Amino acid sequence: MRDLCAAALAGDVPKVRELNAYLARLNKALFVEANPIPVKWALAEMGRSALGYRLPLVVLGTQNHEVVRRALPETGLL
Repeated sequence: MRDLCAAALAGDVPKVRELNAYLARLNKALFVEANPIPVKWALAEMGRSALGYRLPLVVLGTQNHEVVRRALPETGLL
C-alpha cells in the first residue's frame, strides 16, 4: 500500500495499475463483510493481533474465513 501511494504521488500510472492489480484480491477479501471485521480476522490469522470484538462488531462469518485466508499468501502476508 505504501508503494502504491508513493507511485500515485509520483504520477507513475503504470506502477499504480500494477500494484492495484496485485492488491485487488486482498482488497476484495478484506471488504467481504463490514469493515474492519475481515481486517481484524486477517491480523489474528497472521498472528499480529488477538482476535476480539466489541459491539457493534461481530465475528467474521465462517463462510468467509477461506475467502480472506486464501487472499493473504498472494500478497506475501501469510
